Amino acid sequence: LFLFSRFVMSEEDTNHFDLIVIGGGSGGLSLSKKAAAYGKKVVVLDFVKPSPFGSTWGLGGTCVNVGCIPKKLMHQAALIGHSVEDGKSFGWEMERPEKPNWSTLVSNVQSHIKSLNFGYRVALMEKDVKYMNAYGTFVDEHTIKTVNKRGKESIITADVIVMAPGGRPRYPDIPGVEFGISSDDLFMLDHEPGKTLVLGASYVALECAGFLTSFGYDTTVMVRSILLRGFDRECADKIGDYMKEHGTKFIQPATPSKIEKLESGKLKVTFTVDGEEQSDEFDTVLWAVGRDPCTNGIGLEEIGVELDPKTKKIVCNEKDQSSVEHIYAIGDVSLGKPELTPTAIQAGLLLANRLYGGATLLMDYINVCTTVFTPIEYGCCGFSEDDALAMFGDDVEVYHQSFTPLEWTVPHRGDSVCFVKLIVLKSQNEKVIGFHFLGPNAGEVSQGFGLGLKLGATKTDFDNLVGIHPTVAEVKLAIGLFVFVVVLFVLLLLLL
Repeated sequence: LFLFSRFVMSEEDTNHFDLIVIGGGSGGLSLSKKAAAYGKKVVVLDFVKPSPFGSTWGLGGTCVNVGCIPKKLMHQAALIGHSVEDGKSFGWEMERPEKPNWSTLVSNVQSHIKSLNFGYRVALMEKDVKYMNAYGTFVDEHTIKTVNKRGKESIITADVIVMAPGGRPRYPDIPGVEFGISSDDLFMLDHEPGKTLVLGASYVALECAGFLTSFGYDTTVMVRSILLRGFDRECADKIGDYMKEHGTKFIQPATPSKIEKLESGKLKVTFTVDGEEQSDEFDTVLWAVGRDPCTNGIGLEEIGVELDPKTKKIVCNEKDQSSVEHIYAIGDVSLGKPELTPTAIQAGLLLANRLYGGATLLMDYINVCTTVFTPIEYGCCGFSEDDALAMFGDDVEVYHQSFTPLEWTVPHRGDSVCFVKLIVLKSQNEKVIGFHFLGPNAGEVSQGFGLGLKLGATKTDFDNLVGIHPTVAEVKLAIGLFVFVVVLFVLLLLLL
């Protein structure tokens, strides 16, 4: 009897953790490793349900497997193609191939991703974090039932549970939706996409349409209303104009009604434009109409975790804490937070510090930089112009400037198509509350200026910063002078 009791206690101890993290993406991994560094017993649950198309992947979450990493590599492939075109103007006598070798591109991208998957598993082992490739559902507030891919069940418990499962692509409710693919599938597609219809106006839609067009594929974007909802409207419209000028087709406003697979293998898409029904045939249909959090059917509401009725995201306070005291949420499942990998990583680190390190620092979700890797890259930080006007009204001043990168002058890639904008508050010594940049290397440029916004930089601080010449980042120095010259010119016209 004594030996049996010792066995039962040992089994319970094995299945109880200080922390259960549901989701092995960017946020979950950063949180789990940091918590383990504090000496806590941690387990990470990560399980990828196959997409409707049948795609699946390894540890690391959306960003690593079907998001940021493959997207940026595909974007880089497109930039290299444009560089080959520019090469002639710089004396390199070469012809650009009509298209890249799709098979080689996908194979090499996937090889890199698999190396990252392996690296994440090794990192968890090194930090003594238990990894379970299993799907978790709540039994009660402290208990999770796990099921692995072979159907084996187990029960684990924890003092603290953190939700970090991310999200998955949304699919519309129309006949033939199953014939389309999503970003869950595109980056590992085993055949050329060919003539492609991208449905949606999100950054995912425009980024994918951008590199597919650059690769030489006939690409069309079908948009229900506006491009890049939530981003700066002026910048979003400039991106759309640039993409149109460089070969991407747009159908706007339009909504699809059905998809049919023809005997030829092509997909016939029927859609409505301004009340008129039309149709066209495509080789590939890519759904990019939004993403939904992975919160459905896992028992959250049953244990009292509040979900937003519309989005089904978890409602959290400023400490990333849900309505159940010991259950937290970070990343894409948390309501009102930026759906960005670095945001989830930082939120995870700070949460671990607060839970186990005695820290009090909260995540700053406001001044978070991001970049959209469209053919003309768009980096931003802080308020959009519309949001700033809605919140601060007449206290807002906007400075802007168009420019041409030096690298674009020799091959004549367009004049003054790049753009920078500063949004400031007049009452606070022109404190900069919004930075927007359209042009090459937008991510690198925005990251640097983002620190200025976080530290409360003013327009004068931007003007007084000595630029690096010749770079696209130095263009911000011309903003004030440009506005001054325009105002002076207008005054002279009035006087005359």
